[in-house]
Amino acid sequence: MRPPYLLLDIDGVLIPFPTADGSTPATHARHDVVPTGCNADNPVTVWLNPAHGPMLMDVIRTGLVTPVWCTSWRQDATTLIGPLLGLPDLPYVDLPRPQIATSHPNGYLWKRDHVDAWLAEAPVVWIDDDFTGLDHAWAAERTAKGRATLIVQPDPHLGLQPGHLTEVTTWVAQLPLARAA
Repeated sequence: MRPPYLLLDIDGVLIPFPTADGSTPATHARHDVVPTGCNADNPVTVWLNPAHGPMLMDVIRTGLVTPVWCTSWRQDATTLIGPLLGLPDLPYVDLPRPQIATSHPNGYLWKRDHVDAWLAEAPVVWIDDDFTGLDHAWAAERTAKGRATLIVQPDPHLGLQPGHLTEVTTWVAQLPLARAA
């Protein structure tokens, strides 16, 4: 049986949102990137913590999860963001580009319906900063139906912290398939 997916968002998880005063964590370094379809003369500035790559690789190397990008960055996650953190090429959930004015058009994270269909019966750990109570209820319902689901929600102004990955590895290690491996 395959290990649970580890779905990784980028904005608010690896790239923190600035606080009201415009600051980002001192741990993050500035990078200018040019996403697919954007003008090279107008790069996008992102702030990344160089420690995130090694932290994520420690989790990936356990073999207890199958990492997959789950972000509106789509393939740019692998070609632009991953290399800046020293991450290998990772697959991504091919999310649509919805015409929405909020990330919660139905009261829950817009990605969820696409992720739910993509996952089918697979167990999952999903790290995203933008869940609502309805997403937490969805995770509990999936788990109750035998599809182990953990959602981890970093503060979007701080992003991913070591404790989040400790939570992931602790949770995955207690799954029956992890103990059987």
